Amino acid sequence: MIINKKIASLLLTLCLAAGAVSGCSSGRNSSPSDEEEGTVFILGDTTFNPENEEPDVNPHNAYSGWACIRYGIGETLFRYSDSMEIEPWLATGYERTDETTWNITLREGVYFTSGRQMDGEAVKECLEHLIQVHDRARGDLDIVSITADGQNLTIQTRKPNPTFLNKLCDPYGCIIDMEAGIRDDGIVSATGPYQVRSLISGEKLDLVQNEDYWNGTPGFERIQVLTISDGDTLTMALQAGEIDAAYGMPYASYPLFQNENYTFSSCPTSRTFFLHMNFESEITRDPAVRRAIAMGIDKEGFVNRLLDGNGYPAAGPFPSTFSFGGQAVQARDYDPDGARKLLEEAGWTDTDQDGIREKNGKKLTIKWLTYPSRQELPLLAEFAQAALKEIGIEVSINNTADHNRLREDSGAWDVYASAMVTAPTGDPEYFFATHCLDSSTVNNGHYHNSRLESLASELARTFDPDSRSQLAVQMQQVILEDDAFVFCSHLQMSMISRSSVTGLMAHPCDYYEITAGLAPASSRRSE
Repeated sequence: MIINKKIASLLLTLCLAAGAVSGCSSGRNSSPSDEEEGTVFILGDTTFNPENEEPDVNPHNAYSGWACIRYGIGETLFRYSDSMEIEPWLATGYERTDETTWNITLREGVYFTSGRQMDGEAVKECLEHLIQVHDRARGDLDIVSITADGQNLTIQTRKPNPTFLNKLCDPYGCIIDMEAGIRDDGIVSATGPYQVRSLISGEKLDLVQNEDYWNGTPGFERIQVLTISDGDTLTMALQAGEIDAAYGMPYASYPLFQNENYTFSSCPTSRTFFLHMNFESEITRDPAVRRAIAMGIDKEGFVNRLLDGNGYPAAGPFPSTFSFGGQAVQARDYDPDGARKLLEEAGWTDTDQDGIREKNGKKLTIKWLTYPSRQELPLLAEFAQAALKEIGIEVSINNTADHNRLREDSGAWDVYASAMVTAPTGDPEYFFATHCLDSSTVNNGHYHNSRLESLASELARTFDPDSRSQLAVQMQQVILEDDAFVFCSHLQMSMISRSSVTGLMAHPCDYYEITAGLAPASSRRSE
């Protein structure tokens, strides 16, 4: 393997960082100083950076709650089981006394790393601050009032909120000590098995064991999370033993680790790779162009050839493992000949015979915006570029870490390709509420459909699960008929760790990674 200067430099940085931690990994001890003694686990992660709206671990900041919950810092009142059923976590139970009133009982004997006990008043302060500063949480939870009484919490919502408990499981719902405050660098005091010692945004996070953790003794004394956005560098770091595990490993690197020295933990997820159409663009405002793009991308070929089978083609936003998922909706079939005919009938013709269609003197060139930290997205861009050229569409790719700023500029893109967990709550409402409605915070293409708005209003007040599923199928069909989004693939998510580590498990909602059960393999405790 030829290593270019950039990768070599990054690898050197990793080696120095790992040496600064302890000169070892996977629980081997060294003694550069008393402070640095103990078992250490080092995780390389492609996604922990400002580019993904995770600049720190403050759950009240953008999407930083994902880092807070993934790295064992924060916990929510309720969580998801492996089968995506809601179960108590920092709460022990709840009672819904009417359609807008939720009585929640909190767990006894839980303390923040600040030393403060977690009681009703502390949770009240946290949630009140959350809905004050976090737009998405405020809209999701729709809380009118919170009353605290010892370990009991009564929450009143403005209107019926059938998925209220699901939304409390969202990473923004990590309970933090507002009395201790949120530091300028985004460090918080929470209840998880690890607490933050230091943080350099976009580079690394150092954690130490929470010795007073309420749910057992954490398996490592220290954790370090390194942001390694380059897939080749991540691969070499795990090969070289500079990290103990990797999240976001390129699929092309998987064969290097399929031996007894490494462990894979895999599960199907609702993380979906999909295209947003820009309805303010002169190009993608044309329904024929949107439909041709949907018909011109071979999703099965993308999954089989570029993802090496580590995923499955998507029909809509949700995988077939959900009752309202892929098998229940009808998406456009891959039909390049049909796409060519459609464009021709819409007036897009190749008059100068250069392979790219024109209309009214304007080339059919798509400005494709995407980002590099999800290793599969640049692959999707290049795959689509080649496929759409075959039907006379030119694709100009902008693969940049600056995508969050650019996607807010309607003149900067026609198609925006991103990845997200579409059903992290196990319920369909989340995707539509965040991406498809007039009120959605990331309706990037400014899409509007009056029927969708009406169905969304009905979904928001429907409690029956079967009725919710039926509404979700109708809503998906609306956006698929409009070609407002093109859903390309769902992800088979895998985490790779050295065999000297146990307890790093992939989860369907992609929230929970570092837990108290993560430990050196030699010290695995009996259950």
